[in-house]
Amino acid sequence: MRIDQPWLKDPATQAVCKAVMGDGAQVLFVGGCVRNALLGEAVSDMDIATDALPEQVVALAGRAGIKAVPTGIDHGTVTLIKNGIPHEITTFRKDVATDGRRAVVAYSTEITEDARRRDFTMNAIYARPDGEIIDPLDGMADLQKRRIRFIGTAENRIREDYLRSLRYFRFHAWYGDQTLGFDPNALAAIAANLEGLATLSKERVGAEIMKLLAAPDPAPAVAAMRQAGVLAQILPGADDRVLAPLIHLESNRPVSALRRLGALGGHGLKDALRLSKAQASHLETIREAAAGTAGAGELGYRIGAEQALDAMLLRTALLEQPVSPTFETDIALGAGMIFPVKARDLLPDFKGAALGSALKKMEAEWIASGFSLSREQLLDSLR
Repeated sequence: MRIDQPWLKDPATQAVCKAVMGDGAQVLFVGGCVRNALLGEAVSDMDIATDALPEQVVALAGRAGIKAVPTGIDHGTVTLIKNGIPHEITTFRKDVATDGRRAVVAYSTEITEDARRRDFTMNAIYARPDGEIIDPLDGMADLQKRRIRFIGTAENRIREDYLRSLRYFRFHAWYGDQTLGFDPNALAAIAANLEGLATLSKERVGAEIMKLLAAPDPAPAVAAMRQAGVLAQILPGADDRVLAPLIHLESNRPVSALRRLGALGGHGLKDALRLSKAQASHLETIREAAAGTAGAGELGYRIGAEQALDAMLLRTALLEQPVSPTFETDIALGAGMIFPVKARDLLPDFKGAALGSALKKMEAEWIASGFSLSREQLLDSLR
């Protein structure tokens, strides 16, 4: 079997392959690029495995005039950049020891040893530069069935890196067959190793959760996380009951992982997931707006179209109400409005607190009118 996609035939990618094979080394695409190509999905990152040592890769790249960046040379990874396209080249590895967060690895010359240290069988499928598939662990059978299966024993894979518990749910949301359900052995192993999640950095946890929530429909995976005890472990106080209704409301609308995180709730989300200031501010704004009573138009005016959409969808899901057929039009209208009265228009008749109160009253009237009252009408209302 072969894969046949434009990215594989790209002259820059083929030049990188030719350079690394210059001394007879193996060059094999692996991981997401192969998996997604076989599934007919978009390929974004190109990972290449080789039996050449990192120093050899750098030397071979230099001989071919290709830029080499030692992005992870201590772990066997060198990034070769050709025509602006990055290619991560990693020497075959085998695990020597692990502590649940990082592994001590040794280089290997065997593809099977390299495959066995990966997480899921669908991520251990390799492809030669001509597209020929090499499948040392029978990952194709699982990929074709969209079955997420740990390599070897689930408990061993998880104890090597506890982030794999979260990756299991993320991969199930993106690539799994929802009708098959979840592997009971995988769920049991995850549930038996919950304490290991506390050893992970918040940045790694946050990145996984946001990728999971960006899936087309993460609700079944998040429900399984709750049942396994994972959700309470990483997001104390979170509740996924609103997530499925929210996803239903999102039909034909842009997906927002932050909006979905708002549906889950929980305590201290900013710190628990190491959200950026912008993400935390967005999340706080839409959750407060969703809990309030301001209409769609007012929200569009006050917090902008994007956050207003998130807040209205979240509120509708929380209250289990039908969505208003005009709410998006109302949001767009409000988001484009500018209050026509300025403070200077009320001087010198109003000053200080009276000025602020008058402006606030006029603004409320203007919003209630559907933004239809003119500057003159608003000023007349004070006379």
